[in-house]
Amino acid sequence: MNMQPQGSVQAPPAPSTLEGMRLPMVMMRDIVIKTMFRRNTETVTDLARAICLPVAVTQELVDLCRDQLLVEATGSMSASSSGEMGYQLTDNGRARALDALAQSEYFGPMPVPMEVYAEQVKRQSVRDIQLTRDRLEHAMGHLILPPDLIANLGPAISSGRSILMYGPPGNGKSSISNGIRDALGDRIFVPRAVEYSGQVITVYDPIVHAAAEEQHDDPTQLRRAADRYDTRYVRCERPTVITGGELSLDMLDLTYNPVARTYQAPLQLKATGGVFIVDDLGRQAEPPQALINRWIVPLEENKDILALQSGEKFEVPFDTLVIFSTNFHPNEIFDQAALRRIFFKIKIDGPSQENFLKIFALVAKKKKMPLSEAALRHLLKNKYPTIGNVFANYQPVFLIDQMIAICEFEGIPYQMSPQLIDRAWSNMFLRDEAITR
Repeated sequence: MNMQPQGSVQAPPAPSTLEGMRLPMVMMRDIVIKTMFRRNTETVTDLARAICLPVAVTQELVDLCRDQLLVEATGSMSASSSGEMGYQLTDNGRARALDALAQSEYFGPMPVPMEVYAEQVKRQSVRDIQLTRDRLEHAMGHLILPPDLIANLGPAISSGRSILMYGPPGNGKSSISNGIRDALGDRIFVPRAVEYSGQVITVYDPIVHAAAEEQHDDPTQLRRAADRYDTRYVRCERPTVITGGELSLDMLDLTYNPVARTYQAPLQLKATGGVFIVDDLGRQAEPPQALINRWIVPLEENKDILALQSGEKFEVPFDTLVIFSTNFHPNEIFDQAALRRIFFKIKIDGPSQENFLKIFALVAKKKKMPLSEAALRHLLKNKYPTIGNVFANYQPVFLIDQMIAICEFEGIPYQMSPQLIDRAWSNMFLRDEAITR
């Protein structure tokens, strides 16, 4: 099945003039001379590639720096760039570059103004994805799910609203979350950095963002690939940020680097246009109610509030599918006001006996473990009744891996038997017994 999106994301247009950049002129000038100083670039083409701007706009910036006696032409053509004119910093330019670096170590890609980035967020909103049943079933194809689960998940994902998945542990809530991510399928544009009030906030993170294959320009082409969209952005898969018990409230705030004097975007801003998964809700140091309270404004108003070191607060777009996953019943960890703010609540139960056997057979086939009717009969008639016939999705993998480990240790071919089932079961469940000290 074709997993391409039904519609393509509109790319951010490349700036065509210096005025169209909508950035402070001093900031742009300083980033240019800092980049020339740090990268030792000599030509406009190399500089344009370093600051991620079109050559024409970069030339305007170089001309501005020349007018201010910060940059000068070397008077010779650069041997490494097809005879292109070379440029270098003047003594004044080097002095200004050092002063600018003392104020902020940031150089390289020109940041995108926050209001310009907000426009791009609307063009690639996660709420505009047209998700079909076929597409979601394809993404979940490796999972055995109850028939009504896809019907419940589909509208929740398509709405782009928050989702709470709850139920007993070991039943695939994390796998379902990953399947939702895969179902999104298309690509968006993530800024390398954004600017607010003269401050630089880095957004693109190679750990979070999976960059698509980049197009390389052919200088002989009349229309270059880099001119088709603003290369201050990186074309990426829709991002997925997964957090668990380590999540704390300060991870949702800007991180200030006092050495570089720049900010790093918080997790939810990096997840813009994609999915933010809060796994194991209820296992964090902060109580679940406090975490939900932090999300109230973003979830209701599609905007978040962040603060600079100075204390100045400002709005950033919030366009993220937030998925909360917990093993607790929602009434145990939230009040009713908090639950109202989570738009979809979906219970993930353990499989039926029929689905359990399907999962068991699939796992056995994948791991090359022959099925044994006698072993399965023993498992269903003698073992599961001791735990009230409560099945979980993780159990087939656990039991088969245990039997494989035993077979490999004993030096025998992979096999399952009632005896091996007993040994595997003893590691999955422990009897309650006193320990003599």
